[in-house]
Amino acid sequence: MLVKNADILVKNARTPKLAEIREILVELVNSAIEAGNPSSSMRKWVKFEADKLKVGDYEISLNDARRIVVVGGGKADAAMAITLEQILGDRLTEGIVNIPEGTVPKKVAHKIKFVEAGHPIPSESGVEGARRMLDLVSGLGPRDVVICLISGGGSALMPLPAEGIELSELQEVTQLLLKSGATIQEFNATRKHLSAFKGGQLARAACPARIITLIISDVIGDRLDTIASGPACWDLTTYRDAFSVLEKYELTEKVPTSVMTRLRDGVKGILPETPKAGEECFQNACYRIIASNVDALKMAAEVGKAHDLNIHVLTDAMQGEARQVGADLARVAKEICQTGKPIPVPALLLSGGETTVTVRGKGAGGRNQELALSAALGLAGLENAAIVSFGTDGIDGPTDAAGAVADGFTLQRAGEVGLDICAYLENNDSYHFFKELGDLVMTGPSGTNIMDVTALIISN
Repeated sequence: MLVKNADILVKNARTPKLAEIREILVELVNSAIEAGNPSSSMRKWVKFEADKLKVGDYEISLNDARRIVVVGGGKADAAMAITLEQILGDRLTEGIVNIPEGTVPKKVAHKIKFVEAGHPIPSESGVEGARRMLDLVSGLGPRDVVICLISGGGSALMPLPAEGIELSELQEVTQLLLKSGATIQEFNATRKHLSAFKGGQLARAACPARIITLIISDVIGDRLDTIASGPACWDLTTYRDAFSVLEKYELTEKVPTSVMTRLRDGVKGILPETPKAGEECFQNACYRIIASNVDALKMAAEVGKAHDLNIHVLTDAMQGEARQVGADLARVAKEICQTGKPIPVPALLLSGGETTVTVRGKGAGGRNQELALSAALGLAGLENAAIVSFGTDGIDGPTDAAGAVADGFTLQRAGEVGLDICAYLENNDSYHFFKELGDLVMTGPSGTNIMDVTALIISN
C-alpha cells in the first residue's frame, strides 16, 4: 500500500459514513498512482523479439544497429531504465540517466549509470549528468539508436545552462518562476531558451542516429515539447515566448542580467533558435507516451465503480489557482446535494491536471494541499462529503506529503483545536494545517509522476 498513514486518515472521520468514504479515497490514491508504474508501463509498451524492437505499433530491426545507448531524466526514470535494460539485455551498449537525489534503487542497472540530481532546484550534479548525455550521443551515426527516457521532473533534473548563463543564475530564475504562478508550459518555454540541452537540442546533438523517446507524461495535453522541456522533441516556443513569460509575471527586473541579455539577443535573432519541426534531427524519431494522467483517472474511476458510485470526470486538464479550483469543486458538491446535477449521489467527481499556487505567504505547502484547504471551507456542513487531492509523484510542493484529505467536518475540527483556516490559507501554510489535523496524505516518493488527481465523493 502506498498511503502509509491510511489508518489515521480513516480514523479521523467523524461518522461511520465518512470513514467509509475516506477508505475509498485511500484506495483510489493507491490505484491512481499505480497507473503510472514505470516498470509495468515499460513492459506493456516495449517488446524485444527476434532482434526487433517494438514500441506499441512502432517497430525497428536492430540487426544492423551498431550502438544502442540510453539517456534521459525524471522521477520515473530509475525504474524505466532498469526495466529497459532487462528487456534489451546484451543488445544495450550503455546509458546515463538523471534521477532525483536519494532515489537510487537497490536493484541497480548494470550498463545504465544513474546520476543523482537536484529537484526542483537544478544542481551541479544534474548539469554534469546532462553534459555526459550530450557527450554520449554526439558523434553517433545512422546505424546507432538512442533511447530517450523522459518523465516528470526531467526539466529540473537535466539542466545544462546555455553559454553565458551560470548554474546559480538558472537556480535563481527557477526559484522566481516557482513562486510566480506560471504554468508548466510557460515555465518550460523559459527554461528551454536558457539551456544547451532542452528544446530538441539533445536530438540535434544525436543526429543522424535514430531516436526513440519513451515518455511518462506529467503535462496537461501531453505536449511532447513541454514534458521535461522536450530535449528530444522539436520546440514549439521561441525566445519571444520566453521573454513574454518574464514580462507577464513582472520578473524582468528580478532575474539576472545575463538571462535578460540572452533572451533579448534571441528575440533579435542574434542567437539561433531551438530546433523546430521539420529539421533533419527529427526525421528518424519516434515518440510514445506510455503512461499519463488519463490512465490515473481511469484507474480512479474503476475504484469508484467497484463501490457503486456514479462517476463523472470533470476534466483531465485541471489548472488555475489551487485555492480557486478547491472553492469551485466545493460549489459543485453543494449543487449535487441540492439538485443531483451533474450526477446524483452517491457521486465521485474526478479531476486530473496540475494547478498552480501564487505564493504570497511564508508558510509551507503544495498545490494539492492548498486546493484541499480551500475546498474545506466550502464543504463545511456537508456531512457525507470528502475530497482528496494528491500528486502522483508522492511529493506536493516542497513538502514530504503527497496531498491532503478534507471533509465536511474539517472546519469544525480545526476550530476545536484553535486553527484559523483562513489565516492558514492566506499564509500558504496548508501543510501545517493538515499536519495538525492528521490529514496529510503520506506516500513517500512514488517513483512516477502522471500529474495530480483530485477526487470528491458525495454520498447520501
